[in-house]
Amino acid sequence: MLRCLVPLVFTCSLGAWTDDETLDKKAINKLVEEYFEHDWKSPEGIAAHRKIIARLDGLPKLSARESKSWRKSLLKVWSRGPKLSKKSGTHHLWEEEERGLFILGGKSKKAKGLFIGMHGGGLGSGEARSSYEAFGSAASGQKWYAIFPEVLVKTELGWTDSGTEEFVMELVERARRTGKIDPDRVYFGGHSMGGYGSWTLGAHHADEIAGLTPSAGAPTPILEGEEVIDIVEGVVPNLRNVAMVIFQSTDDPRVPPEANRMAVQKLKEAQERWGGYDFEYWEVTDNAHNLPPGGAEALLEKIGGKVRNPHPERVVWQPAIDWKRQFYWLFWDEPKLGREVVADLDRADNTVSVTTKAPLGGLHVLLSDDVVDMKKEVVVLVNGVEHYRAIPERSLATLLMTGRYGDARRTYDARIPLF
Repeated sequence: MLRCLVPLVFTCSLGAWTDDETLDKKAINKLVEEYFEHDWKSPEGIAAHRKIIARLDGLPKLSARESKSWRKSLLKVWSRGPKLSKKSGTHHLWEEEERGLFILGGKSKKAKGLFIGMHGGGLGSGEARSSYEAFGSAASGQKWYAIFPEVLVKTELGWTDSGTEEFVMELVERARRTGKIDPDRVYFGGHSMGGYGSWTLGAHHADEIAGLTPSAGAPTPILEGEEVIDIVEGVVPNLRNVAMVIFQSTDDPRVPPEANRMAVQKLKEAQERWGGYDFEYWEVTDNAHNLPPGGAEALLEKIGGKVRNPHPERVVWQPAIDWKRQFYWLFWDEPKLGREVVADLDRADNTVSVTTKAPLGGLHVLLSDDVVDMKKEVVVLVNGVEHYRAIPERSLATLLMTGRYGDARRTYDARIPLF
C-alpha cells in the first residue's frame, strides 16, 4: 500500500503538491497505487494508465532529489507485486483454472540471470517438459533461474498468439521479483517452434533481453510461391542491440534452412545500414532437427556472458504489438505497427535525433541522467529539424509510466513529446 509514500518523499516540499486541491497527497497516493494495480499489457489497463498519467501530468516538476526518492519508492512498491513459487517443478500462473502451465528449474537463489526456454511443437502439439529436458541442465550450469512455459493454445504460431506472449512477459516480470534477477541478464532460447518464439518475442521485447539462442527455428518467412523472399516485420530492426546465436542444420527435415538464412541475410543488411547487431550464425550440414553439437550447453555458453545495454546510442524500433509502448528510451502511446523509427543519442552534445516517416502522434523521447546531462540544455531533432531545446523537467508521471516495470535502468525522469 502507498498511504505514506508522498509524505515520506516530500516532507520538505509537499506544499507545492497541494496547490491543486483535486490532487492532494492522498489523491496522489491513490493514483500511484491504482497505476500498479492495472495490467500494462491489456487494453483496459492501458486505458486506465492513460487517465492516471493525464492527471499526474498537471503536477509541478520534481527536483533531482525528489526524483531519486520516487525512484526508490516506486521500485519498492513494484517489488511487492505478484511472485512465483520458489519451488521447482510444474506450476500454473492461473492456479484455479489450471491454465498457464510452466516448469521452474535452474538456480532459484542468487541466480546470475533468468532463462526462458521455449518448447517446439505446432498445431495440437508441444509441451513445456521437452524444453525443460533439453535446456534445464544447461541453464543450471550457467547458474540461471529458468522458466519453461507451455503455450496457451497449441498452434503453429503458439508463442505469439492466443495471449501466450503476454503470459511469457508476465512470467518474466514475476521471476525478476521472486529471484531478485538482474534485469540486464535475461535470456530467451528455444528449439524448433521455440526457436521461432525466441526470435520473435526476443525482437518484440529486445530492450528487456541480453541474449537470444534460437535453434532450428526462424521468424515467420514471407513466401513468393515456395521461395522465401523476406521475413515478417517487427523482428530484424529491433534486434540491433541484442546478442544472438542462431543454430541451423542444412539437412533439417522439419525446419529447412531457407527461413533462417533469409533472416540472417536481413540481419547483415541491417548491420550495414544501422551498425550494431551482435550475432553468430552457426550452420552445420548433418544434424537434422537436433540441438547443435554439444547440445544446449554449447548454445547457452555462447551467450552466458552477454549483458543488456539499456541505453544504446542508437535505437531502431519497428513496433509489432500495440501493448509494447516503451522500447529503450522511446515511448509511443499508440505504436504505429510496422513503421520504423531510428533514434540517435549524442551524449557529448546532449542531443537526440529521431528519424522516421511514421506519424509522430504519441511518440516521446525518454530522458534520465543515464542518457543525457539533465542539468544542461537538451536538444531534440526530428527528421533533421530542431524540435526541442531546454533543460528537461522531471515528473512523477514519467517516472511512474516507466517505473511500472520494476526495471530501474528503464525508468526515466522526463519525456519529450515529438508531436
